Amino acid sequence: MAAPAVALAVKAAVAAATDKRTWKVIAVTITAVLMPFILAVLLLMSFLSGGAAHNNDAVNLAFHGGTISSDVPSEYRQHIEEMQDAFSQLDDAIAQLHIESGDGSLDSTRVKAVFYSLYFGADSLQGVDYDSFAGCFAKTETRTRTVQNPDGTHTEQSYDAAVPLTDLNQVFKNLDRLLGRTVTDDEKSNADEIHQRALGETGTGLTVSSQVPSTAGLISPVGSNWRALVTSEFGPRIDPINGKATVHTGIDLGVPTGTQVHAAKDGTVSKIAWDPDGYGNYLIIGHGGGLVTLYGHCSQIIAHAGQAVKAGDVVALSGNTGHSTGSHLHFEVRIGGKAVNPRGYLP
Repeated sequence: MAAPAVALAVKAAVAAATDKRTWKVIAVTITAVLMPFILAVLLLMSFLSGGAAHNNDAVNLAFHGGTISSDVPSEYRQHIEEMQDAFSQLDDAIAQLHIESGDGSLDSTRVKAVFYSLYFGADSLQGVDYDSFAGCFAKTETRTRTVQNPDGTHTEQSYDAAVPLTDLNQVFKNLDRLLGRTVTDDEKSNADEIHQRALGETGTGLTVSSQVPSTAGLISPVGSNWRALVTSEFGPRIDPINGKATVHTGIDLGVPTGTQVHAAKDGTVSKIAWDPDGYGNYLIIGHGGGLVTLYGHCSQIIAHAGQAVKAGDVVALSGNTGHSTGSHLHFEVRIGGKAVNPRGYLP
């Protein structure tokens, strides 16, 4: 009796597999199950699509408070709330430094901007030493003061005073020791951008320029056929190495190692650096008016810092250095410190 039953079951299964209505039901069921996950991913990618390494809305909420939209995925909401709590603890830590009035004040926004750059999106903030973190932004000086004794005499007393550091290089050296690693150029650049945006929200200090500089004369760094060479677009994407959702702040142009890289516009080379966890060998050219271009993952830098260049000058050779999966040129356009889609500025 078992054999006929099995045969019937197989026959029914085959019939179901060939029935288009059955497959339609299965597809609808799978879509219904996966839809909440798909929507969450889309919302997260939408929230991250501000066009820069750090989303304006998240920065504003972390620094200035406000209601977090119900559309924000729970995980991202948690990161913002954790940052708000961390900022409160940083305020307490800064107050504990007891900086004397004659020594100026510590830029708490700078402290928080660096913290945001280093820790936003971290799996956990447990174990963070906020007092030590804030202390990296100050130095200790031994001073003396005159203290009156009960008998009316006076005694010179030594004490330690915290003095705000004005040299950011020293701040980052202190942080390197605290963290046990080197703060990357990307993290420093992000911290500076976040600092400007946070101050811009309050209307004080530095603000991101709203004036869009002229892009007349901007050319492709790899030739007129650049559109056919794009291998990764600007904006939200899944990192090809670690598989995490991120924001790609430029476009990748797939060219062989050693391809000549040309300056996109007249300007001055403002920075040449090595970032093993990011851009690899890269240079930045300032073009005036808040417009800069960045050329990453180069095999060789030909220009030198401070050099005046003309549009079309060879400034580097393409490569596969840093956080890269193959030979290409990562090309960025930034306006007022904010990364924008290079497609809108190339001929």
